[in-house]
Amino acid sequence: MALLPDLAAGAAVGLAVAMPIGAVGTYLLGLGARSPWRTAAAAALGVASVDGGYAVLASVGGLAVRRWVEQSGPQLGVAAALVLLAVALRTAWSAVRGFRRPPGTAPRPPLAPARAYALLVAMTVVNPATLVTFAAVVLARADAATPSWTAAALFAAGAFAASAGWQLLLVGGGSLLGRLLRGARGQLAVGLLSGGVMLGLAVALLAG
Repeated sequence: MALLPDLAAGAAVGLAVAMPIGAVGTYLLGLGARSPWRTAAAAALGVASVDGGYAVLASVGGLAVRRWVEQSGPQLGVAAALVLLAVALRTAWSAVRGFRRPPGTAPRPPLAPARAYALLVAMTVVNPATLVTFAAVVLARADAATPSWTAAALFAAGAFAASAGWQLLLVGGGSLLGRLLRGARGQLAVGLLSGGVMLGLAVALLAG
């Protein structure tokens, strides 16, 4: 029972990172609307895996992680913007190409679950919102005693479970949206909207 606060603290941090709908959440909604459930679910678990990994670093890294976060913030912001820009352009181009596909031709194979997982891991690793939240956790825990590995594991498990639950809820909502917008024009609108939001976020990061 003494370790339950670590699990609850991890879950609270996982939700704090996951719930704001930023670039990652926008992409997951669009992916859920355009892709099979297994692909979207794999992408959601990719996000949660990074959140769990950052939770471990925040729990046991202490001052070393704090210094790294402070020193690497600007470079990671640029990297995040470039990743977002590439994903935004790819999303919009795929939507346009799918809309222009001649009737009767075979649709392009959907993104494989393993590739969706890897893509969302890459996006989340450099996501500024994720870094800022976990930097705050590092600052809060830096002066505390180094936790046991059991406590750190429970903290990370709580963060992973809470993040995974929220991300899966997002892709479920995206899947419902995809069913409502099943036609070619609806899928085009979903793809362009998703790509446009990510493009705007990328430009904002580069301008900042």
